[in-house]
Amino acid sequence: MDGLPDIARGEAERLANEIAIRESMVFLEGAAYTGPGPGLRTEARGKLMLNYLTDVRGERIVVVQVSWFG
Repeated sequence: MDGLPDIARGEAERLANEIAIRESMVFLEGAAYTGPGPGLRTEARGKLMLNYLTDVRGERIVVVQVSWFG
């Protein structure tokens, strides 16, 4: 996230935290989950767009790309 303005970094962190909380409620099995992963997804809010993967068994999200349109 080098090169992003501070406001963009803050927004990205907040959005990533919200996504992680939501995903933990969707995939309740966590490490015991045996189904397919949901794949690459996109979440946008205001001037920010995140592309991310949900690592269900690792119980985390992996942010692949952050775009700031500000």
